[in-house]
Amino acid sequence: MKELTETRPKPMIEVAGQPLVDHALAQLDGVETRVANLHYLPDQLEKHLNLAGLETVFEPELLETGGGLKNALPLLNGDSVFTMNTDAVWKGPQASKVLAQAWQPEIMDALLLIAPKSRVHAHLGKGDFDLGESGQISRGQSYIYTGAQIIKTAPLAEIEARHFSLNLVWEKLFELGRIYGVTYPGHWCDVGHPDGIDVAEAMLREV
Repeated sequence: MKELTETRPKPMIEVAGQPLVDHALAQLDGVETRVANLHYLPDQLEKHLNLAGLETVFEPELLETGGGLKNALPLLNGDSVFTMNTDAVWKGPQASKVLAQAWQPEIMDALLLIAPKSRVHAHLGKGDFDLGESGQISRGQSYIYTGAQIIKTAPLAEIEARHFSLNLVWEKLFELGRIYGVTYPGHWCDVGHPDGIDVAEAMLREV
């Protein structure tokens, strides 16, 4: 006898009554062309994101942060793009505006949005970068990378690999002295693990 099982679509993760992905989309409000890479729950996310005006690219296999961005380049315009991870919640000014105001393409190939540990919540890592007086960043533990940046597309196109991390691009930019950071003046919460949801909701209520 065959066992019949009922399958239902898994609900998208919500924080403070909103799908987590919508918190990220709010940080890109006003950006004309927005593209999302999909892998987990692609049908459900595609429908939701298409309603929000986004184009989507499905990754049947995970390409990592760099490979995923390179895979989406044909849908993007210009020589530089915003990139953002969707597993975070923000409280403060719009992330894309903070980045855009600090962007200097004549000296920068990448500008990362970073936050001091005093304004970071539920993050499990020790730290990512140090920030120099000139605005250049180096590997360190004083600041946390928020997952948002502006980066030029040319360094991505130069990499022949299909699967690769953005760290591969960053390391080349460190050598050239063309990777910078700008401090996010608000609060940021890592929701890349289940415990982060409650912390994010408390941050939105109380901070």
